[in-house]
Amino acid sequence: MSARAHGVWWRWGAVGALVAVLAALPAIVGALPASDAAVPAADLRDAAVGSADVGFSGYAVSAGGLRLPVTQQLTEAADLFSDRTTMRVWWRGADDHRVDVLGAAGETGVHRDAGGTWTWDYESSVAARGEPASLALPSPPDLLPSSLGRRLLSEATGGELTRIGARRVAGRDALGLRLVPAEPGSSVDRVDVWVDRATGLPLQVEVVAAGARQPALDTRFLDLDLGVPPASVVAFTPPADARIVPAPDPLSAALDSGRSSPAVQLPAALAGLPRRPLEGVPPAVGVYGRGVTQLAVVPVSPGNTSGLRRALHAAPGSVVGPAGVRLAAGPLAVMLVETPDLRAFLLAGTVTLDAVAEAGNGIWRLRPS
Repeated sequence: MSARAHGVWWRWGAVGALVAVLAALPAIVGALPASDAAVPAADLRDAAVGSADVGFSGYAVSAGGLRLPVTQQLTEAADLFSDRTTMRVWWRGADDHRVDVLGAAGETGVHRDAGGTWTWDYESSVAARGEPASLALPSPPDLLPSSLGRRLLSEATGGELTRIGARRVAGRDALGLRLVPAEPGSSVDRVDVWVDRATGLPLQVEVVAAGARQPALDTRFLDLDLGVPPASVVAFTPPADARIVPAPDPLSAALDSGRSSPAVQLPAALAGLPRRPLEGVPPAVGVYGRGVTQLAVVPVSPGNTSGLRRALHAAPGSVVGPAGVRLAAGPLAVMLVETPDLRAFLLAGTVTLDAVAEAGNGIWRLRPS
C-alpha cells in the first residue's frame, strides 16, 4: 500500500471512529434536562431566520426516508433525501463556508465563496466549479439544520407557529418551534425546528408528512463549536494536479427545454398556490406556493421523458390518470404530465396527491400561446 493510500485509510479510520462516537451522543445528551425560556414563537422565528451570520464549526447528520424513482441525472439529489448523510462544516457566512460530506467511499468538500462553489472530490482529485443559479437542486449544505431551518421558517406566518418546549441538541439548550402549514393542499403535517437559545441557530429540523409518525427528514448537529472558523480552513484553491471541470447541472436540460419549447404561459396559480417570481428562468419553468408548501413545474426534454415515465410507472403506489402518472414519497409528490400536443412536464413538491393531480390537470390543458 502506498504512503498516500495508507494516509487516506488512516484518516478515514479516525474520522469514522469519531463520527460513530458523535452519533451515539444524541441519545445520551438528550436524556439531560434542557432549560426552556419564555421566548414567543414569532421572536424565536426571527432569531432563527437572522442567524446566517453566526459563525460555527461542527458535525451534522441528516437522515431521510424518501424512496424516490429517479433517472440517472437526479440520483445524487435523491440520495440526499433517502440516505444518511454525515457532514463536517465550517461556517463563516452564507457566502463563505465549507461542508465536507463523509462517506464510506471517501470525502467530498463543498466550498462556497462569493462567486459560486467548488466541489472537491479528494479521492479522484477532481474540482468542479459551479455558478449561482435562481433554480437549483438541493446540495449537502442545504441539508444542514441551520440552513434548512432558516429556509423553512423564512416565510412562516404567526398563525402557523407555536412553541413546543425545549430539548438538548449537540450539548446545547434548544428551544422548540413548530410550524404547521396553513395551505390545505400541503402534504407536510408539521416541521419542528429546535433553535439554539443563545444564538438563534437552528440545531435540529424534523419534517413530518401528513399521516406519518416518524420524520421523513431529520437533520441535526451532533457536535457544535461556536466561533468564526479561520478563513484558511474554508477557502479553496485547486491543487496543481487537480482536474478542473464545470459542476454538473441536472436542471440545465430542463431549462434548455423550457427555452426551446413552444411558447407556453404557465398559469398564475396551480392547485390554489400562487406562482412565485423567478429571475433568469424561461416562462415554461415555474415554482408555486411559499415556505414549506411549494410545487415546481419544469418541462422534460423528449430524450428524458420515456425513462422518467418508466421509473414512475414501476414505482409502488403510482397512480395513473388522464393527465399522467403521479406518486407520493413521504411529503413529496411527483407527477409526469404528457399533454395532447406531445409536450411533457415534471411536477414535484410538498403537496398531496390530490393537489398535484389538480395542478397536473391545469398543465395538461395548456396550449402553446
